[in-house]
Amino acid sequence: MATVIDSSGIAAAAPSAQPGSRIIRHAGIDRLYHWLTAATVLTLMFTAFLPILGVKFDWVVIHWVAGCVLIALTLFHILRALFWQRVRAMLWFAPQEVTGHRVSKYTVAQKLMHWAMTFMVLGVTITGAFMLMKMDTPFWKRDPYSLSQATWGVIYVIHGISALSAVTFVMIHVYFSLIPQSWPYLRAMIKGWITRQELLEHHHTDIEG
Repeated sequence: MATVIDSSGIAAAAPSAQPGSRIIRHAGIDRLYHWLTAATVLTLMFTAFLPILGVKFDWVVIHWVAGCVLIALTLFHILRALFWQRVRAMLWFAPQEVTGHRVSKYTVAQKLMHWAMTFMVLGVTITGAFMLMKMDTPFWKRDPYSLSQATWGVIYVIHGISALSAVTFVMIHVYFSLIPQSWPYLRAMIKGWITRQELLEHHHTDIEG
């Protein structure tokens, strides 16, 4: 029998659930969003930094299309978090979690990484949306004179800092996803579930019947 972790981070299970029973941690739509976002961010990184390293290819179109995809994914995630999930499950730090006495669906480290990735993604998407005004596409004509040179300078600085920070955050995220302690979380992001025993071992929270 499967058990479901709700958006507040508390798992609900039938009283007869066995210690090895599976608990649904991530819904299919959330896993799809995660992997699409990961592929999009990697595409943006490769198309941004490979030309700087001397790899020559037609990267501009790929980059702005991937940027539009990331903007759409970000808007989807914001709407889903606000109306279909509880934002506090990922963003709010309860005193019991900080002291380690009670960890719900996400650990403090996972929440901190989410905050870091949030600022990074918002930095690249918001500034990237403005930078699209300098692009000729099948959908609009470029208009580089709508903002002052000083404003463009700020936009490019924020975009560059966000892009460089993305390299660091992705490396940290991949590293901690691959260490043995994180294998249950990696499996959950691929298959959707962890076991009840893993929940109790890593989160120190009771399962409500």
